[in-house]
Amino acid sequence: MKQYTYYILLFILISFLSCKNRKVNYITYYNKVNEIDSIYRMANKPEKAIKKFKKLFHKYEPKNQELSEEYKTYIKLADQYHKNFGGKKSLYKLITLIAPYRNAYKKLYPLCRKYGIDSLEVNQKVADWKKNLNKRLVDSFSIAMIRDQEGRPENIALVNKNIEKNADLFFWTFEHYGFPDGQKIGKFGNNDVFIAMPTLLSHMIGSKKYPEFRKKLFEYVKSGHCSPQEYALMSDTYDYYRNTAVRYSLRNNNLDSVRINHNRKSIGLPSIKHSSKIRKDKSKKK
Repeated sequence: MKQYTYYILLFILISFLSCKNRKVNYITYYNKVNEIDSIYRMANKPEKAIKKFKKLFHKYEPKNQELSEEYKTYIKLADQYHKNFGGKKSLYKLITLIAPYRNAYKKLYPLCRKYGIDSLEVNQKVADWKKNLNKRLVDSFSIAMIRDQEGRPENIALVNKNIEKNADLFFWTFEHYGFPDGQKIGKFGNNDVFIAMPTLLSHMIGSKKYPEFRKKLFEYVKSGHCSPQEYALMSDTYDYYRNTAVRYSLRNNNLDSVRINHNRKSIGLPSIKHSSKIRKDKSKKK
């Protein structure tokens, strides 16, 4: 009997570890977020959305995208409807996800206080997060951001030279550290330099290595490290300068909506209509 129990426990452990080690496709995650967000935002069924969010975040390590802010939305809705969202542990995770956005975390003070986390502890969590940033990458991408702007728009030769230098930096970073997302380098570098990742990525369309770069970046969309918005902006910029039909239409929605929405779903972006609703709701809050 003891041996039987041992094998059962061993089987459960192996199953658990294999699930943990299994690679997840974050495009599936993003599309699920869009579906749940639509239930909450467009169908006005917040309690149903809470249940679905909770199930999703058990399967995937949550993101908190700039557009939908899904994890923040889930926690605030769950609190509003007195549902269990994980208390302190989940709030600590949210603080870390919001930490790159300057003082945005301070808006969490009232909610955190409600669950026994005072402002000093929140500040300490953010300070600890900053200490864990990759200093080498922060230094490198602070320089890359300054270099990216040198010579623009007149000195084309210098601009092209710097694009290739930054492309080499990206490939070196991919090889040694993965994608340099906000959790690795933050949003602000040395001397308060704003590291505009969408700008750096979009300028990669001028690199000789762009086809290889784009393939690599798509892999990071799937792994959850590069956002669909960043990838789409780069791709649309490439299409725009080649004077071909843009694929994702982040800027101009007066196009073939069926084709655009199909392309958007393929990388985890919400539809044109849904995206517009999210942006309007965000503007109202501001």
